[in-house]
Amino acid sequence: MIRFSIAIIAGLVLGGIVHLVTVLVLPRIAGQDAYARLAPLTQVNAVTQLPDITPDNAPLPLLDPAFAMAVCRYDLSKGPIKLAVPVSQAYTAVSFYTRSEVAYYAINDRSAGRKVIELDLMTAEQHAELPEDEDVTSADRLIIDSPTPTGLIVMKALASEPGLMPQARAALKAATCKTQSEPQVKSQS
Repeated sequence: MIRFSIAIIAGLVLGGIVHLVTVLVLPRIAGQDAYARLAPLTQVNAVTQLPDITPDNAPLPLLDPAFAMAVCRYDLSKGPIKLAVPVSQAYTAVSFYTRSEVAYYAINDRSAGRKVIELDLMTAEQHAELPEDEDVTSADRLIIDSPTPTGLIVMKALASEPGLMPQARAALKAATCKTQSEPQVKSQS
């Protein structure tokens, strides 16, 4: 009886270890992750609206059809990105993901407190190269440090009724995600 109990416990422990390793490794080796699925539909450093979500044409699983969605597939190797997303009538949210689908930042219209969600996205190295300007405070400029040079920005606008979907889509159509044109130079002090 003791040998049988030890065999059962060992089997459960081994099964748990295999399950845990599979859950942790599978997203890294999967070929059809979100980034790969959206690559043919999107351009780099540009906002692309996703089509209306139906069971037949959802580019990603488990998307809510009550939201208009847009994606910016970013690459910070050419410089920081300036993101601006107008707030929709009901609710607007912006989420940031690394290339391997790890969420690292999210903001919505209520926490932004403005009519437009504006921020700068850059790597930690690019952030360190910014000039230290005393006139620009953190309230004036939201800077997000990306842990990886590539990733996804997902923008959602809620259409609380089906008739409001055109307004939600219009808010996301006005969103911009582009490489900053002015060079960032560290100040000489």
